[in-house]
Amino acid sequence: MGIMDFSKTALKNLFSKPATSKYPFEPREYPERSRGHVEIDIDNCIMCGICSRKCMSGAITVDRNNKTWSIERMGCVQCSACVNACPKKCLTMAAGYTEPSTEKTVDTYNQPIPETKPGKIVNDIEKCILCGLCARKCPQECITVDRKEAKTWSIDRDKCVQCGACIDACLKFKALSTADDDGEKGIVTIHKE
Repeated sequence: MGIMDFSKTALKNLFSKPATSKYPFEPREYPERSRGHVEIDIDNCIMCGICSRKCMSGAITVDRNNKTWSIERMGCVQCSACVNACPKKCLTMAAGYTEPSTEKTVDTYNQPIPETKPGKIVNDIEKCILCGLCARKCPQECITVDRKEAKTWSIDRDKCVQCGACIDACLKFKALSTADDDGEKGIVTIHKE
């Protein structure tokens, strides 16, 4: 009886297509929701570093001074935490995985270093109600709001990367905007009367 069962399976396999693919000669087709690997649109990246702080495996490195973004491909676990945290949505998950290798693969992307900063964040204190939404949304934590005692709004110009997250948070009152950079450095504090 066992031989008859086996011969049925053998004949079926003999006349059917193989279960394996002809990799690497035929490219692998990935399912629609496969995570694959992280890709970056380096032109839209503001080098805020949130992706590297959210990376659970420590595979992402951001160097703001040299304007470089690096990812260790074999260290990445494709969790997409960096993609979800990116304020500019310049990170995406693409189909396909890193090719196996005996050495660590680190992909580094460079951004041209601008001669001057494109602008600065300014606050129209007359419109501002000191709600603190801008401070909570700031990825660099460079904005502080003292609503109770001193009634001040402060920004650390050295830490600010002009990502615009604070401006997006202030859509109702439109107190925040950008202006030309005049070279102002350090912490700037504005008092509300």
